[in-house]
Amino acid sequence: MSENKITSYPKEKINILFLENISDVAVKHFNASGYVNVKIINGALSEAELIAVIKNVHLLGIRSKTQVTKKILDAAEKLQAIGCFCIGVNQVDLKAATKNGIVVFNAPYSNTRSVAELVIGASIILIRKVIDKNKAAHEGLWMKGASGSHELRGKTLGIIGYGNIGKQVSVLAENLGMKVIFHDVETKLPLGNAEKRKSLKEVVGESDIVTLHVPGMATTKNLVNKNTLKLFKKGSILINYARGEVVDLDALRKALLDGFISGAAVDVFPVEPEKNGDLFVSPLQGLNNVLLTPHIGGSTQEAQHNIGDDVSSKLFNYLEKGISTGSHSIPDLALPPQEGAHRILHIHHNVPGVLSEINTQLSKHKINILGQYLKTNDTIGYVVLDVNKNLSKNALNLLRKVKATIKVRMLY
Repeated sequence: MSENKITSYPKEKINILFLENISDVAVKHFNASGYVNVKIINGALSEAELIAVIKNVHLLGIRSKTQVTKKILDAAEKLQAIGCFCIGVNQVDLKAATKNGIVVFNAPYSNTRSVAELVIGASIILIRKVIDKNKAAHEGLWMKGASGSHELRGKTLGIIGYGNIGKQVSVLAENLGMKVIFHDVETKLPLGNAEKRKSLKEVVGESDIVTLHVPGMATTKNLVNKNTLKLFKKGSILINYARGEVVDLDALRKALLDGFISGAAVDVFPVEPEKNGDLFVSPLQGLNNVLLTPHIGGSTQEAQHNIGDDVSSKLFNYLEKGISTGSHSIPDLALPPQEGAHRILHIHHNVPGVLSEINTQLSKHKINILGQYLKTNDTIGYVVLDVNKNLSKNALNLLRKVKATIKVRMLY
């Protein structure tokens, strides 16, 4: 099948909604392929606002601010897929998306370099005491001096969470002459000379700088609190570019004021403003040994371009080819094109007998299956069927009647 083969559904009837200043790369990708109904809204939408517009949307693109709840997904009658143009998917109710047969994609690797570079930059600024010297210079005071100012070379960097970003930080830190140690709840192969530690306690007790790169979940909420801060090496630096709920900011403020922690850099917060210009409040404001940034870890032109390209390609491939590689809801399935056939996508509850029923119904009506692909997860089954062109409409109607069906779509 030629690469320009399109979905049988008219492109001018497919509605795409992009929120939160998603990269123009994504918009151009769909426009260039003939999708003209691409609506762009710069900011995030509330639950009520999104419910009001989601009914006829086929593809939804968001970043980290928009919360896609069960109520929104239940109101999304035509929604096929959600693209999270960021590294996480915790802003989407994945359980509800799975139940409704809606594919959820993200870009887990596209901004790792941007975050890693900012971690190293923050480390240098804090260990060199740049913040207070910069402030003094702007106020007309000359504060040249080496007291309390150090090189990164020879220092120990502790990484909590040795995933995609943690590994990038590890490589960059070693290139600067640092010793790297890490802890992760899963078994991870060290890169370079990085050394694994069995516990968070071991890492923070040995490290001059501790950087957090863990997901936001119940087990990581307030991972760094008044008790764990006591385990840190005195005079060490803490960097949190992971999730806002991971650090108890009141406890961190006290540790900073007491001089036990010598500096901190924080880019993510438990509560963040909805849009630029809104009021921002944090317990860490006003401290001259703290670097605060407004969730810009992945906010570089390069990262946004890569994310826009990555996620839009995944959405496009699912819409036009049925490829679900990278999905967080329905099973991950990649499949070759089939010449001379119509392709049907069938998403169903993962219960015994569905595939047997599909094959029995099609066989009974003498519909020849030219190709069939099946993959399941704990709750959802995803079947792709290539059938004779002249019998595809009949096959589509039969598949809609299969008992455990969630969603059926004629692809082409």
